[in-house]
Amino acid sequence: MLTHVVLFWAKADLTAAERADFAGGLRTLLSIPSVNAGWVGTPSATNRAVVDRSYTFGLTVRFEDLAAHDAYQIDPIHDAFHARCVKYWTKVAVYDVDDLPG
Repeated sequence: MLTHVVLFWAKADLTAAERADFAGGLRTLLSIPSVNAGWVGTPSATNRAVVDRSYTFGLTVRFEDLAAHDAYQIDPIHDAFHARCVKYWTKVAVYDVDDLPG
């Protein structure tokens, strides 16, 4: 299994409607056929020195394997999300994690 975690830093001047559109765009990614499971959220209220809460939205999606991840990256829904929402963020960080065997 492969877990794809994407953190987005939104532009500071987004309106409530733009933030809602951004969140809605992120949710469309969960409908991509190669996604096994997925979540969209905002930073939790946890407050420890090691926790980075500076991002605006987080996306986590799980894939069966690298081929499923690669299919996700070129899916038309992914392309439409990017076209719709790229105007909303200033920074993106991506973390791809493979499950350890055993």
